Order: sequence, then C-alpha cells, then structure tokens
Amino acid sequence: MNRNSARGFAVVSATAVTTVGAVMGVAQAGTAQPTDDAQAPAGDATLLADIPAGEQAQVQAAPLAQQAETQAVAADAGARRSAEEAARKQAAEDAQAKQRAAAEKAKKEREAKAATGVYPQQASYTTAEVQALARQIIPSGQYQCFSNIVNHESTWNYLAVNASSGAYGLVQALPGNKMASAGADWQTNPATQIKWGLSYMNERYGSPCDAWSYWQAHGNY
Repeated sequence: MNRNSARGFAVVSATAVTTVGAVMGVAQAGTAQPTDDAQAPAGDATLLADIPAGEQAQVQAAPLAQQAETQAVAADAGARRSAEEAARKQAAEDAQAKQRAAAEKAKKEREAKAATGVYPQQASYTTAEVQALARQIIPSGQYQCFSNIVNHESTWNYLAVNASSGAYGLVQALPGNKMASAGADWQTNPATQIKWGLSYMNERYGSPCDAWSYWQAHGNY
C-alpha cells in the first residue's frame, strides 16, 4: 500500500469511527459522558497533502497574489517619481529655451538697428542702456578702449557738461554742437553722440584704441 492509499484509508477509518461514536453518543445521551478519545479530532495539523487538490492551488496562489500586489504598488510609486522628475526636467529645459529665444531675439534687433543706423530715441536712458547702445555701434574689438575714454570723460553721462569749457556729452565734444553732423538730436540721444565719437576717433587717431593710447599718454584726446 502506498502513502496516498494509506492516508486515504486512515481518513475513511477516522470518519467511520467518528460516525459510530456519534451514533453511540445519541443512544447513550444522559447516561454517560463521551471519552476523551471520542472527542479528539482525527488530526490537528493540516498538511498541504490533506487539502483537496482543487483547493491547493488557491492556498498556494494567495501569497503570490499578495507579493504581486506589493510589487505593483512599488512599481506605481516608482513610475510617479519618474514622471515628476521628467516634468521638472522638461520645465527647466523649457525655461532655458525661452531665455535663449529672448536673447536671440534681442540680438537680432540690435543687429537690425546697427545695420540701419536707426536708434529710436527714448525720453531718458540709464547707464546700462547707453552702454548697450555703444556695444551695438562700436566694433567689438574697439569697445573696451572706447569705454575707457568715456569713463574718464563723462562716466557714461550723455548729458554731462563741462562747466569751464562747455564740452558736452559722452565724449565731451568741444564745442558740443560739433556732434550735429551725426544728428540733430545730439544733445539728448546717446546713440548720436556715440556715432559721432566713433567717427571722430577713427578720423583723428585711426581707431578708439589708438585714441585711448593717446589719452593715456596725454590725459586727453
């Protein structure tokens, strides 16, 4: 007899004994107490082999299902974190792209103005705005030299007037109305003053850097 046959026989025998005990208990009700052996179950431990084959798969599948659910929750959390990180990265890239686009647009506008030589006049200008105009008008390799002269002459004040000599503007033209050759708005438009100053330095010294070299040697130009 193999193991499964023996186990099946034991279960059948236990069932038979239990049935007989139940009948005897009914017949003897009120006259005798059942013995401990009659009350004891056939077996306290439940083995997987004792569970019907159809139910074994369910018992085995329960922890697997719980494990799969835990893994699914973890995967979902990971996906959310990845999505949030991707969104932050995209937002940063979009912001940088907007900045680059704005800078490129401003550059093209400056180049267009420089090409036409037309700089619409404003009611007033900050030092930074005047310097930005100079960067558009003065060749890049000459800008620093031009800036050095203007720093000494007027500290970038396009309305500066020398009380003793009457020299006027960014480059302290003397007399100031010399700058009318570059535009009638020479008194209030720094772009006109810058264009005149560049032309003067090129004609008299060869370039703003040559003018700056002269200024360093003589304290004027």
